[in-house]
Amino acid sequence: MRKSNSTQRFNDKDELKMQLQLVPPCRVPRVGDIHRIETSTSTSTVTVRRRRRRNAVTTAMRAVVQRVASASVEVEGRIVSEIGPGLLVLVGIHDSDSDADADYICRKVLNMRLFPNENTGKAWDHSVMQKNYQVLLVSQFTLYGFLKGNKPDFHVAMAPQRAKPFYASLVDRFRNAYNSDAIKDGVFGAMMKVDLVNDGPVTMQLDSNSPK
Repeated sequence: MRKSNSTQRFNDKDELKMQLQLVPPCRVPRVGDIHRIETSTSTSTVTVRRRRRRNAVTTAMRAVVQRVASASVEVEGRIVSEIGPGLLVLVGIHDSDSDADADYICRKVLNMRLFPNENTGKAWDHSVMQKNYQVLLVSQFTLYGFLKGNKPDFHVAMAPQRAKPFYASLVDRFRNAYNSDAIKDGVFGAMMKVDLVNDGPVTMQLDSNSPK
């Protein structure tokens, strides 16, 4: 006797259910899991590692260092600071910055070998201190700006109430580590006009704690 279509459908469902029960459950591998890979020639183990984020967020003090033949800062039509040969340093302070970040930036800027050694002919051999040149520091919160659409956002920069004394302490660090007369700065929070003659040009970006 020929089986009815309805009976055949029930048998097909039962067979499919049994097949599904035989298939082991699938689990997404987690970080730290060790998986064994077998090939025709060898067997090896692979540890699942977390994928690095492509766009790591920098949480550090940032400095843009420019080697200059001269530089000056003007506020309300008056020159408040000027230097001859040396370094112009734009400083961006992140909201999470600490004294350790300030120490790092101060030490690195003063010891960066951005100047030539005329005696040996080496191009990148002397620091600003070895040349007895000057440093002009300028507070620059826009270094921590990013665009939301076409509008800049600066919320990750340290708030002015905290940033002003923090920046002043950074200037003091430079003066204590070098010759105080050789360290100049702008006016925190003022609308400044910065004039410079970039020598080279040479421009370096320095972060106190680069993203890993």
